[in-house]
Amino acid sequence: MKKSALINSELSFLVSTLGHTDEVTICDAGLPIADHVQRIDLALTHGVPAFLDTVKVYLGEAQIEGVLMAEEFKRVSPELHNALIDIIEEEKQATGKAISVAYVSHEEFKVRTHESKAVVRTGECTPYANVIFQAGVVF
Repeated sequence: MKKSALINSELSFLVSTLGHTDEVTICDAGLPIADHVQRIDLALTHGVPAFLDTVKVYLGEAQIEGVLMAEEFKRVSPELHNALIDIIEEEKQATGKAISVAYVSHEEFKVRTHESKAVVRTGECTPYANVIFQAGVVF
């Protein structure tokens, strides 16, 4: 049995197959997911699992170097956005690696998810609680 926190087999397999700059989206319950992109659906009910809980577990397994969010996220849901930024800052400190943070419109964000290797759907029901993580390298 795995020793790390991530025990979901689909998500664990995804992380183990990521290459440098591959992208993974973690989203709320309402983000549309393109048919051609792998869907890892963790949603059970409203709020379960929570967006931030999913992000924390993912970051416990995956090295990232970039983050992309919708501009609307910081304006419409500032509390959750700021909590995500805090987690990203903690990740920078823990890994000693630079992590770029960028923003696009929500419409551009939805199109960009089509390039993700997978989209992980949570039960989060906070507007614009979506993030694209770009894989980094551990060396």
